[in-house]
Amino acid sequence: MKYVVLQGDGMADWPVAELGNKTPLEYAQTPNMDRIASFGVLGLTHTIPNGYPPGSDVGTMSLLGYDPSRYHTGRSPIEAASMGVELGPTDIAFRCNLVTLGTDTNGEEIMDDFSAGHITSAEASELIQTINRELGTPELAFYPGVSYRHLLVWHGGKEKMQTTPPHDITGQAIAGCLPAGEGSETLLTLMQQSRAMLAAHSVNKKRQAGGHKPASSIWLWGQGRRPAVPTIYERFGLAGSVISAVDLVRGLGVLAGLEVIHVPGATGFLDTNYLGKAEYGLESLQHKDFLFLHVEATDEAGHMGAVDKKVQALEDFDQKVVGTILAGLRDHDEWRILLMPDHATPVAIKTHSNDPVPFAILSSEDLKRGHRKPVQYSEPSAKSTGVVVAEAWRIMERFIRGEAITA
Repeated sequence: MKYVVLQGDGMADWPVAELGNKTPLEYAQTPNMDRIASFGVLGLTHTIPNGYPPGSDVGTMSLLGYDPSRYHTGRSPIEAASMGVELGPTDIAFRCNLVTLGTDTNGEEIMDDFSAGHITSAEASELIQTINRELGTPELAFYPGVSYRHLLVWHGGKEKMQTTPPHDITGQAIAGCLPAGEGSETLLTLMQQSRAMLAAHSVNKKRQAGGHKPASSIWLWGQGRRPAVPTIYERFGLAGSVISAVDLVRGLGVLAGLEVIHVPGATGFLDTNYLGKAEYGLESLQHKDFLFLHVEATDEAGHMGAVDKKVQALEDFDQKVVGTILAGLRDHDEWRILLMPDHATPVAIKTHSNDPVPFAILSSEDLKRGHRKPVQYSEPSAKSTGVVVAEAWRIMERFIRGEAITA
């Protein structure tokens, strides 16, 4: 039996007036996702438990079958696992974004761009290495990641403080959103000191000369200690792979004992190599039985508030990933596929929400039975089925065991 999990990050959304009050999933042409929903099981599930922020760390942990209330310790420790950064028992990891700050018409400082204009990994690496040389100490170490996403490890650091995801405050004032609480003085000092250093750097001067946004500051958030989770093999006896361009998702894969597959051209943005991800995923199924494939582009479009780009990302995901995987699974006698996002990313608010999201499960046996229900993979269709799973982390075990999921 082959098991495939396809995650379209932030696919779910709200109705959009520009789309005739349809959600992007309703509006987009997604025949392959609709096929999974029509021949399989379609329903709604809550990936974000009450009291948790609607982040990809929590949502993806739920999707992989781990109860966040038991295993979640923070976002950055997961990313550290992906980057091969070993955390000691007293180490605290922080996400370190490269961001662009600006001012509004009142002269108030705002979060202009949480991704520094989707800075390239090569450019960002130069900046983070400079910051580590200038601001790093035996207790504080910076590590370059992918695009705007990087890491700070504070050996023997503090974690009981309030921090804010920069993508939650796009276009908003940063006052009141800066780190606060015990240990926050250290973070505030690092963030402030980074500004002059970044402003003087040749990478930023070249970006500005080319009409691109500069990385004007680091932004520290998402702190936590390394979690201890049982692997997919320990839980189900399955060896598997993870494909993602995002450190967070790869990190969860590493913690789950999955082999990380690097795909050329996988960027974590709208220009990602969708087809390559699917093809590499199918290749991995020749020698492993479990595949977790993640695409970030749908989430990025939501953060941009760009409904046209979200529709395009959904259609690209459907055609180049979902369609390719479904076609490739014909080479295997028995298989199951689970399709779902980790959370909603409504274009109206440009950030995550804790709305329930649609999930769909299809198996080779379902196709053989051929009982097709002409439904669409979308939020309203999922709601109309009456199938609701209150805790999304419970779906994985039922998916692997082949147990029925009903209302």
